[in-house]
Amino acid sequence: MEPTTGDLTDPLINHADGQLFLHEAFKIIVEEVLCKGTDVKEKVCEWREPEELARLLDLELREKGEPQENLLQRVRDVAKYSIKTSHPRFFNQQFAGVDYHSLAGRFLSEALNTNLFTYEVAPVFVLMEAEVLRGLRALVGWTEGDGLFCPGGSTSNMYAMNLARYRLYPEVKSQGLRSLPQLTVFTSPESHYSVKKGAAFMGFGMDNVILVKVDDGGRMIPEDLDEKIELSKSQGAVPFLVSCTSGTTVQGAFDPLDLIADVCDKHKLWLHVDAAWGGSVLFSKKHSHLMKGVHRANSVAWNPHKMLVAGLQCSVLLLKDTTDLLKKCHCANATYLFQQDKFYDVNLDIGDKSVQCSRKVDCLKLWLMWKAVGSAGLEQRVDKAFLHARYVVDQMKKREGFQLLGDPQFVNVCFWFIPPSLRGKEKNADYQNKLAKVAPVIKERMMKQGTMMVGYQPLGDRVNFFRITILSPLVSQKDMDFFLDEIERLGNDL
Repeated sequence: MEPTTGDLTDPLINHADGQLFLHEAFKIIVEEVLCKGTDVKEKVCEWREPEELARLLDLELREKGEPQENLLQRVRDVAKYSIKTSHPRFFNQQFAGVDYHSLAGRFLSEALNTNLFTYEVAPVFVLMEAEVLRGLRALVGWTEGDGLFCPGGSTSNMYAMNLARYRLYPEVKSQGLRSLPQLTVFTSPESHYSVKKGAAFMGFGMDNVILVKVDDGGRMIPEDLDEKIELSKSQGAVPFLVSCTSGTTVQGAFDPLDLIADVCDKHKLWLHVDAAWGGSVLFSKKHSHLMKGVHRANSVAWNPHKMLVAGLQCSVLLLKDTTDLLKKCHCANATYLFQQDKFYDVNLDIGDKSVQCSRKVDCLKLWLMWKAVGSAGLEQRVDKAFLHARYVVDQMKKREGFQLLGDPQFVNVCFWFIPPSLRGKEKNADYQNKLAKVAPVIKERMMKQGTMMVGYQPLGDRVNFFRITILSPLVSQKDMDFFLDEIERLGNDL
């Protein structure tokens, strides 16, 4: 029986009951999510329409608490009706699979429930985050620098924009936007949408994000960048940042960093590399050339929760800066947290580098996984993903009905499936309209049957096509063959 609020002799929570519930819930999680959820004989998803799903989950919150058996059933239901992102046939997003060491780190950080802002409340994680960031910076090619873990790659990109603006106009921190001229940012049309969102969020506006032309593979053209910077200057604006991409979301393109760095040096602009998706190639001796020149950047965004399978969320902003720019730009010197007369080195209180106060521990999952498999193991994951992508491409070229957008640079494989009814009819006036409808129908069928998940999208003047991203260390050649067979099975009658 729980004590009443008027009874001060005992705590409100009963540890024995709580830990029994946790033990039983954990058994359900292991069975439903980690056993069934990674079994190819099980579904990737149990599709339900929203009204039915809400009823099945019993979402209503009530005045009185419910018995443990009801709560454990809710745990089962949540697991059952959630998408199994660790399933070998989940190809829908740039996160997939599971690493058990990382997962243990995620469980541990949740149980410890601390805030990564001062050494006094997070001594282990202040030191751990510094070491993980040092290791990642070394892969970029920097022996010194700064950085922090951020709540997603979009936030990392926005941090870079804020830092670049502050470096140029530090008075913006106190005086605000009225102290600034018109500022312009340069990126490619295939860059992540967070660049435009960041421009809106920070107040210099989406219209001041200048889109630089790309080649057929989606890579930024440095000559056009140079021309657009010159044009922006001639119109009275102040260019201040170039955001290029290593591993674009759709095509997986890698912008030519060395050539772009030359342009940035010429115009004295901050070079930011959004490597949220592609940064992990830096672990691979075979594929790191895709980011040649990254050491010349001022900042790099990188999401280990993607290709390295560190688990959501695990995103870093890495900086070449050694002048404490992060702290100067963001600090507010809250005296109830960052007292300067503490008994330890106050430089260990890192919270004022962040715009957040509460900041989750995201370094532990990556640190424990990295300790478990080493840099060599992470390199193997990257190289294996490339091999799977090459295998899929080779098989598509042998099968009728699969049409690639082009040979992939990365592990994004973009293609149209041409059903038998459309083959040989490419010159028909309604061909593109009919082709655009194929991917959405196949996607609906696979979701409702639960067999696998893969995304689709249009791009520019190219109608809907599929994009499979191959990164999970749980996949095998059998899963690649299943994927191709299933696309054919689901779409042959269209």
